Amino acid sequence: MKSSLSLLLILSIPLLLGASCQAPAKHDEGPVVKVIDGDTFDLLINGQQVRVRMDGIDAPERGMDYYKVSKTYLGDLCMGKQVRVELKEKDQYQRWVGRGFLPDGRDLSLEMVKAGMAWHFKKYSTDAALSRAEEEARINKRGLWQLPEPLAPWDFRKSKRKKNVQSNTLGS
Repeated sequence: MKSSLSLLLILSIPLLLGASCQAPAKHDEGPVVKVIDGDTFDLLINGQQVRVRMDGIDAPERGMDYYKVSKTYLGDLCMGKQVRVELKEKDQYQRWVGRGFLPDGRDLSLEMVKAGMAWHFKKYSTDAALSRAEEEARINKRGLWQLPEPLAPWDFRKSKRKKNVQSNTLGS
């Protein structure tokens, strides 16, 4: 009896707390309230801020060339606008990974790659449209492709980790 009462209480918690506990639906929409960087934004869904990491792309990290330009470009595209999202899963940082679509139907990930503000993240995506858009942006030297040797964000992160490991080893 005691264990069934405990189970009933545990199952009732979300109902008692109301909508704030609800996870966003796989397809949802809301206004963009904050742009974190060139591939991450916060959306307001059911009164709750939801962080979305854009699927299929990787944008420059803080400290890299084009970081601010990429972040600003994403903000110009979507800040304050009603964005429809197709959410896939949560990543290791508890952000939702998904595709965002503007009111006119444009795919935010595709728009960022077309403009040369992000790479197609081929390690995690086989999207042919993103691949073509990156190739076209490279050929036409759009955005970060104007740089003589653009450094990919995954290589930048790898070099930062390597430096951190070396400095920790030297400090021992």
